[in-house]
Amino acid sequence: MTDNNETSGATPEEESRVPKRVIGTPSPAGTQELLPEEKAKEGGNAYVLDETKARKAERVAAAFFTLSFLAGIAFIVFYAVWPGHVGNIDRAARSNYTLGTALTVVFLGLAVGMTIWVRHLVTTKEIVQERHALSSTPEDRQVFNQYFQEGTDESGLLKRRLLRRTLLLAAAPLGLLPLILLRDLGPLPEKKLRHTAWKQGTRLVVDGTGQPLKAADFNSPGGIITVVPEGSEDNLNEIATSTVLLLNLPEDQLKVKKGRENWNVGGIVAYSKICTHVGCPAALYEQTTHHILCPCHQSTFDALDSAKVIFGPAARPLPQLPIGVDSEGYLIAASDFHEPVGPSFWERGRPKV
Repeated sequence: MTDNNETSGATPEEESRVPKRVIGTPSPAGTQELLPEEKAKEGGNAYVLDETKARKAERVAAAFFTLSFLAGIAFIVFYAVWPGHVGNIDRAARSNYTLGTALTVVFLGLAVGMTIWVRHLVTTKEIVQERHALSSTPEDRQVFNQYFQEGTDESGLLKRRLLRRTLLLAAAPLGLLPLILLRDLGPLPEKKLRHTAWKQGTRLVVDGTGQPLKAADFNSPGGIITVVPEGSEDNLNEIATSTVLLLNLPEDQLKVKKGRENWNVGGIVAYSKICTHVGCPAALYEQTTHHILCPCHQSTFDALDSAKVIFGPAARPLPQLPIGVDSEGYLIAASDFHEPVGPSFWERGRPKV
């Protein structure tokens, strides 16, 4: 009887060191070739492409590159012609979905096209590079140039004109996108921030519901509510500068500045909700101390004393909106803000009036 160890040609010690394949795991790969369906050239390690299949793959990849180009153009059109930041919240949401979908198709088309190109059109060639001194000899540079030229030929970049042209076509809108997006950095605001949407007689409506508010409906001490100008509920640009905090404070504790005696209705006062530091919403309120807080950088304002700064990096108080009551008892604005709203750098575009 022949011994198994003799048949296998391995000693028991050698067999114990060989890991055994666990049942259920895939068997070892039969080939390490990137393109196993292709045939190797005689005497070399490069591969010959099936030109019929290559042509088909080229057309498919070109189709994906063309799709990327069209999606890039669609992104530019939707961003520049139908911008979502001009209009109501629903339009902004639709714009975000549209722009996101277009940009996804751009990158997906490029990825799929490049994958098809590499998988079906690029031949393989094994290159062995030995490590020597960092400086290259003229012979090494000549060899590199030779390999580079061979790699260029094998990639099909020069041979496959359709692929080359459609790839460049697909990438062209990506070069234009930064220029389109840069338009949001300018132009300078100039006089656009000189006034907000508040005007004399504009009713204060509850943010989110659009309901006008009567002084009698807001008589709870310590109450706070966010209001916006009537008619601007769906205008994001106007809301960005006109949102106001309405507070009901103890009237006997108010420290009214000279010239602001008629800016409040009893204990009801109105302050801009935009922090004067960097523009975050100053939306937190402590009823016991009557302090307004900005959660971004902890700027704190005293609501009893014209919202002056008592802590944090903000450099000036929250602007106060003069308010009154109309003939029907609804709270209205007596005028626009008398000072710039928002962070200090906004003042460059809005001089004090």
